[in-house]
Amino acid sequence: MFILNFLILVIFVMISVAFYVVLERKVLGYIQIRKGPTKVGILGIFQPFSDAIKLFSKESFFLFFGNLIIYYFMPLFMLIISLNLWCLYPLFYNWTCFNLGLLFFICSSSFLVYGVLLAGWSSNSMYSLIGSIRSIAQSISYEVCLFLVMFIFLIFFNSFNLINFFYLQYLNWFFFFGFFMFLVLFSCILAETNRSPFDFAEGESELVSGFNVEYSSFNFSFIFLAEYMNMILMSFIMSLMFLGGDFFSMYFFLKIMILSFSFIWIRGTLPRYRYDKLMILCWKIYLPTVLNFMLFSFNLLLMII
Repeated sequence: MFILNFLILVIFVMISVAFYVVLERKVLGYIQIRKGPTKVGILGIFQPFSDAIKLFSKESFFLFFGNLIIYYFMPLFMLIISLNLWCLYPLFYNWTCFNLGLLFFICSSSFLVYGVLLAGWSSNSMYSLIGSIRSIAQSISYEVCLFLVMFIFLIFFNSFNLINFFYLQYLNWFFFFGFFMFLVLFSCILAETNRSPFDFAEGESELVSGFNVEYSSFNFSFIFLAEYMNMILMSFIMSLMFLGGDFFSMYFFLKIMILSFSFIWIRGTLPRYRYDKLMILCWKIYLPTVLNFMLFSFNLLLMII
């Protein structure tokens, strides 16, 4: 039963990534006053399947210099970690509703940094190495604020189980009295998933394509799938933590769609941030604010007790 559940989940995640790519290309097209993909299928709806056939049938690079084992293994490693994170979907009839769900998310999402680091290093290219270094510095910096925001909830829950978000938001969403924490967490997720305006790992204007510049064919598609899976997963986590967490309702998936759409909207609206300002924003603004909010939460909990 568990294997069947997980296979169904993987299939639906893959299909959602495919249509999410169509949505992104269509929305970016309309933002730039053009149509986007329209040829393949009705209104271009089968465009991602055409792209998948093209990517998996293309010839893959064989690097003369570079660590080939790590080079070929890292995209698959990133995809496996991204799929593994989807075990967090809380279902009562299998083991995915385990008591250490939030801790599992914190530990597993940290592994994605190693995938980017080793993918950029093993490519034996200065562009990919610089892109991976920038991505690691950015991801590690914003992971600190991301996990501290989650620890604030742990202070009140005294548990790592994600179902607590569902129970404790039955009457009131955390979005209303933790709006600033919602904004901080959303900014950290944008930086964590390397999305605009924090897409320094894939800065096309200065790094060609960033850490994945030497990847093609199925290797590139694995990196691409991992990135978009993480975006949908982060939308799921945000909806669970701040927007009610009622994962048995259709409105929950509508909230995930709205948050996923906001990733695209921000990409089409905001220019890329400057790198020094990115680090200043994290270490001098977000981190002190989150620490002060954590101190306030400790004092509030002591007053309640």
